[in-house]
Amino acid sequence: MVHLILALAIAADVGGEVRSAVNDQPIAGVIVSAIGGSDTVRTDTNGRFRLVTSTTTRLRFFRAGYTPRELVAASGDTTLLVVLTPTARTLEASTITAVRGDDAAPVTRATIDEAELDRRYFGQELPLLLTTAPSVTAYSDAGSFSGYSYMRLRGIDQTRINITLDGIPLNDPEDHFVYFSNFPDLTNSLQSVELQRGVGASSNGVASYAGSLMMESVSLAGGQRGGDVQLERGSFDSNRGSLEYATGLLPSRLSLYARGSVQQTEGYRRNSSNRSASFFLSGGYFGDRDIVKLVAFGGRARNGLAYLAASAEDLAADPRANPLTESERDDFFQDFASAQYTRLLGPDASVGVTAYGMWSDGNYDVRVDPDLENFNLASNAVGAIATARARVGRLQLLGGAHANGYRRSHYAVVRPDLETRLYDNTGEKDDASAFAKATYGVGAWSILGDLQVRYAAFRYEPDVNAGITSRRIDWTFVNPKIGVTWQANSAWRLYASYGRNGREPARNDMLAGFDNLDTSNVEFVGDFARVKPESVRDLEAGIALRTARFGVQANLYSMDFHNEISPIGELSYLGLPLRKNVASSYRRGVEIDAEFRATAALTGTLNATVSQNRIDAYTDDAAGVTYRDVEPLLTPRVIANASLRYALGRGLTTSLDGRFVGRSYLANTSDARFTTPGRATLDGTVGWTILRYTLGIRANNLTNTPFYTGGYTDGTTSYYYVLPQRNVFVTIRARF
Repeated sequence: MVHLILALAIAADVGGEVRSAVNDQPIAGVIVSAIGGSDTVRTDTNGRFRLVTSTTTRLRFFRAGYTPRELVAASGDTTLLVVLTPTARTLEASTITAVRGDDAAPVTRATIDEAELDRRYFGQELPLLLTTAPSVTAYSDAGSFSGYSYMRLRGIDQTRINITLDGIPLNDPEDHFVYFSNFPDLTNSLQSVELQRGVGASSNGVASYAGSLMMESVSLAGGQRGGDVQLERGSFDSNRGSLEYATGLLPSRLSLYARGSVQQTEGYRRNSSNRSASFFLSGGYFGDRDIVKLVAFGGRARNGLAYLAASAEDLAADPRANPLTESERDDFFQDFASAQYTRLLGPDASVGVTAYGMWSDGNYDVRVDPDLENFNLASNAVGAIATARARVGRLQLLGGAHANGYRRSHYAVVRPDLETRLYDNTGEKDDASAFAKATYGVGAWSILGDLQVRYAAFRYEPDVNAGITSRRIDWTFVNPKIGVTWQANSAWRLYASYGRNGREPARNDMLAGFDNLDTSNVEFVGDFARVKPESVRDLEAGIALRTARFGVQANLYSMDFHNEISPIGELSYLGLPLRKNVASSYRRGVEIDAEFRATAALTGTLNATVSQNRIDAYTDDAAGVTYRDVEPLLTPRVIANASLRYALGRGLTTSLDGRFVGRSYLANTSDARFTTPGRATLDGTVGWTILRYTLGIRANNLTNTPFYTGGYTDGTTSYYYVLPQRNVFVTIRARF
């Protein structure tokens, strides 16, 4: 008792304030801890702190976005002035933050960090890698892992997913696709990927509908100096090689990164080879308050085409069947460049501007008996983005504006005469949008308001000999969202949100699957306004728990659609899905995403989706029959993923990844004759690291299960895309 009284008698406060090295403003929320002790406090809104100590103590000051600092303080010293310097990484990620929002945002999402990307990646295109995330299905034309691949989120196709890189929209303005095949090995240059499900948070470009895919390129400010060589050999005569190097942040405050890759495969399906190459370059200057960042990437891909599925009968005779011939091929390149400037105005405020451009050109062959027709596409887009973020007391503000101009030419010839054009038409599209988000904190509660306003206009300029005049249509969308988050404690979080988004039809929708309009088909196609814009009202509610050994997020969703532009289960003569409006439809379900650490060596993940999905009334125009209360095509009721990872010592790891996808329909008729059966598959990996070298072995479809990943029907026959039989990829990686 005497010792306790003496300790209390000599104990005294240590205190002071923490300010920014940039603008001398106080910094709230800095964690102040006594090294070697258990006492911890946070600075208040004025940057001030108090800590009880009985002796001279070494203090540590930490807040995300600032360089940590330590100093020695004597007991009783209450006038300390601590200055923290913002990290360059804080500035580099500011545009990403403006688009994604913070971790407490009431958004249903899954984030894959750099370590997880490295573990799962073996050269497959990003849609195929993302099948481990909740509610995602994907397929590849070629049945292999490079070439054309597409994903669906909650049963909704990839054209309705807003896709950005560093906050810059990548969706093609005409057809809304992102062709990842044009950017082979892009995943090698990503630091993180966030997949938001539902309307999510407002972003740049076309509004999210099924969700948003937000990619963040490799960090310049936070990266280390060094390089990486990867060599891979795999099934289907597949090869991949890449070389990358990063300087890290130099004393001059410059940082550079470069990657080059080549990839080739014969493909699982016949006549589905791929020959591709890509590059990724980035560089930046990182000052105390300013950052200038340049990014350029692109690729060229030459593919044997496999966009037509094969019938079950043909697949039974030859699992690698492909109706397209060796002469039907394509050759495309696509390049991207951006320049970004960010200015830190204070510890909790920044602004940024970005200019970007995208260019693509290429052609593909389609057999239109008796001719081999060659279709050509060439496009360019330029755009600008402005973003801003600020925190004023309890209020956090995020905002952005985006404008884009786009032009793409379409023309066709008949081989071997490549000079005489059958037609030459042009599509032009302008897009302008702005969004603002405000989050207000009240104790453990935070309330979000989010609004995007977007204007888009499309103009079609026909061929000079088409005998028709040009056409123009425009749309305006107002997309509001509200949400609330309750952070019960450091482990528990609950959230709910409601939002509405609208989006316009793609060019292929308005042209009814034709690539050219003239007097022969213009009456059939009708006015562009024939296809109405679609909208969704999305209600999300979820709960998240995170402890040292366990994490889980569970959520309910209800998405109600008006005039959904739904695929009808058939392809156009160009191989693109045909779609039409359905007046009323919905998707409702529950999603669970969990991870656990049983021991230091054994970890695992599990996610599952169980849903009910309906179209109120669907009319088959060809048959003149209306079907009511039917399931939308390619929307399975159950999707589940599970993985186990075990570390055998410090250098050897193994994992097993299982996946189940339930039955789905190939047409909007709930006709049991036209379905993809439910199937389960199992994949395995082994990774062995010695010093700077890693050997990775990936075996897919270990059970050799026949699996249909998607397809369509003509009303009499089912046609399927397939998962390849058991296959293996071996990767050697050396760091220097």
